[in-house]
Amino acid sequence: MKISPLLAPPAMAVAALLASVSHPAIAKEAIDPDRMVADVKTLASDTFEGRAPGTVGEERTIGYLIARFQDIGLQPAGPDGQWVQKVPLLHTTLGAPRALAFKGPKGTMPVSVAKDIYISTIRPDDSARIAGAPVVFVGYGVKAPERGWDDFKGTDLKGKVVVFLINDPDFYAKKGEPAAGKFGDRTMTYYGRWTYKFEEAARQGAIGALIVHDTAGAGYGWNVVTSPGGENYDIVRQPDHLTSLALQGWLSADAATRLFASAGLDLAKLSAAARRPDFKPVDLKGVTFDADVPVNHEEVMSHNVLAQIPGTTRKNEVVMFGAHWDAYGKGAPDAQGRIYRAGANDDGIGIAGILDIARVMKAEAAPQRTVVFAAWSAEERGLLGSEFYAANPVFPMEKTVANLTIDVLQTAGAANDVTLIGKGQDTLEDDMARVAATQGRRVTPESLPERGLFYRADHFSFAKRGVPVMLMMGIAGASDLKQGGIKAGQAWIDAYTGQCYHQACDAWSPDWKMEGAVQDVELIRTIGEELANSAKWPQWKSGSEFKAARDKSEAARH
Repeated sequence: MKISPLLAPPAMAVAALLASVSHPAIAKEAIDPDRMVADVKTLASDTFEGRAPGTVGEERTIGYLIARFQDIGLQPAGPDGQWVQKVPLLHTTLGAPRALAFKGPKGTMPVSVAKDIYISTIRPDDSARIAGAPVVFVGYGVKAPERGWDDFKGTDLKGKVVVFLINDPDFYAKKGEPAAGKFGDRTMTYYGRWTYKFEEAARQGAIGALIVHDTAGAGYGWNVVTSPGGENYDIVRQPDHLTSLALQGWLSADAATRLFASAGLDLAKLSAAARRPDFKPVDLKGVTFDADVPVNHEEVMSHNVLAQIPGTTRKNEVVMFGAHWDAYGKGAPDAQGRIYRAGANDDGIGIAGILDIARVMKAEAAPQRTVVFAAWSAEERGLLGSEFYAANPVFPMEKTVANLTIDVLQTAGAANDVTLIGKGQDTLEDDMARVAATQGRRVTPESLPERGLFYRADHFSFAKRGVPVMLMMGIAGASDLKQGGIKAGQAWIDAYTGQCYHQACDAWSPDWKMEGAVQDVELIRTIGEELANSAKWPQWKSGSEFKAARDKSEAARH
């Protein structure tokens, strides 16, 4: 196992980077698009090599962010008065399988990586081995007592491989079916996310977990599932906190259908049966799974950057702004020969946004509550930087007023609306509507809630712990642009997500129109400022799956 330490870049290098960024002097009370663009251009430049965790790109990014926060006049907010919080990451990569097949009544069914199956691991083992494990279909794999749903029914799954369906039990339910309306209808809940399903499989003691791929239910095609190529990341965990899953991954729809047929089962009929609350796990009688896959693993030390403006009268209560600094690092050359997947919009623009919010708020009178600005590591590897902080918080979760996250902003111009992600979750959506109205804008709910974007950004690490959250994400729905309307907004999303999302062409362009991005940054800044200068505590709404977690700590806020 290799340990990769990370050191801050030399002061002279940081100074040179800062000197290369032109920050025009303008009125401090306004979010400045020129300052935001300057930060984006710097962070997305080749100097930062795509900002991958554990690389020289991280070293330069961390140094740059610390220097920027210092330049603004903020104080460090990390553990022991440091600017950074160390985030130890486990990085795994699978080699070519020595064995990978299902065995059943009709003989052996080999499965081919990328074609039939996609697998990875987050265990620090030299090989991932599963020998003759029974296979069990567990429907949607949901255990939600507050919704009267339990797909497991007490079944002993220790040492077994479980097969799930993606999304929620009501995703395909028709009116009148038992599952209809039990979860979010077409709006995905956390129970529908693949992350939840793997977590629940481990809680049930399974040794392996496979999700049947379905493009509509997942929200993306098989090519997206296989794109990491067997690579995975996790937080470094103690042996007694390791997942029980030797392997986790996906089955293609075709491979899953063949697998069930080999046990004399009809996957389509079982999928329909899984939409009933009386569903019980189904053994694929006589079917076992064998795998022996070499694993390369290393520990990589990464870092969150944390800065603060201390509060005056309620300094133990914290309002947090966040964005992630990491991108995808080096990749294959694109058509223009670019090798760094530098994430100018995902999420260089979010970092630029919180930097300018910090500048504006520092120029004002000190807030009553402490305001923390967080630049997270490893969001692209599974929200790991924010998850590590949330599990090891510098400021208590019960006294964290809200987490306000920026992750991708649209750069197609001023808009008549703002996109709400996670409708019905908490009262911050009411604040969004009120503040948007002062901008002459309305709120439009996300256009594809079944894709579960609410569960796919760093704010979610806080939502799980009960902290009310807001996410600004420009790809969640087509903006109604002042020039071109919804059609033009959709064209921007199609071009960005279809061509540049996680690719080298996610680069700054002189064609960017920053008005819409500034509108969104101003909106979230206003909400944060209001919370920082009040005694108000945002609340989860009735029906949210996160309300119970917040309710448990209610006494700490009074």
